[in-house]
Amino acid sequence: MKKAIVLFLIIFTSILTNGFSQTTTEFFRDADTFFKTYVKNGKVNYKEIKQNEASLSSLLEKASKITVASSRAAEYQSFWINAYNLSVIQGVIANYPIESPLDIDGFFDATTYSLGGVDITLNDIENKKLRAQFDEPRFHFVLVCGAKGCPPLIAEAYKPATLEKQLQRQTVKALNDSSFIKVFEAKIAISEIFSWYKEDFVKNRMNEIDFLNLYRKEKISSDCIIEYYSYDWRLNSY
Repeated sequence: MKKAIVLFLIIFTSILTNGFSQTTTEFFRDADTFFKTYVKNGKVNYKEIKQNEASLSSLLEKASKITVASSRAAEYQSFWINAYNLSVIQGVIANYPIESPLDIDGFFDATTYSLGGVDITLNDIENKKLRAQFDEPRFHFVLVCGAKGCPPLIAEAYKPATLEKQLQRQTVKALNDSSFIKVFEAKIAISEIFSWYKEDFVKNRMNEIDFLNLYRKEKISSDCIIEYYSYDWRLNSY
């Protein structure tokens, strides 16, 4: 009798584990297909998504049932980065057509999405699920808020096996983009992201220029004056 109970528990646990893994795998696979279909050159085809909302709804339904422990860092981070980017798109689609995510009251701090077994806002994904759990400033170059001022959205899903390369690639891309980091003779103009989240970029006695130079191909002089240019909140559509 005891052996039968143990065998049942092993089989039951195996079913749960395999089901969980399969659900996670399917989510990353389907998210990858979605981004490849509707994202181009960092911009989103909201009009086409609006005409075919089923694919996005199905993705978010999967995301609502997935729970990933923060101890599984790459999987956890990949899940929440994709969940954030997909939820931004859903927030736009629910109110489309719009000219900016700021046209929607509470877009970031009041509207909730059912993800990972909880109802959560975009701000809480960024600040509680990611920034509070990990010392990773590169998150700011992969979380895309639906505006042209954001770093570009990639046409692929973030996945555990490739996450480190993707984080590095997108950070290098953003910080070497002359429209994102504007270098003049005696000053630089950088995104307000660096002002809003300054504490993420000036740790370990670094200033913003030190951080930028970690990823810059052409280094910036430490004597440059830093200015912040206004964020472009126009919708990142094409």
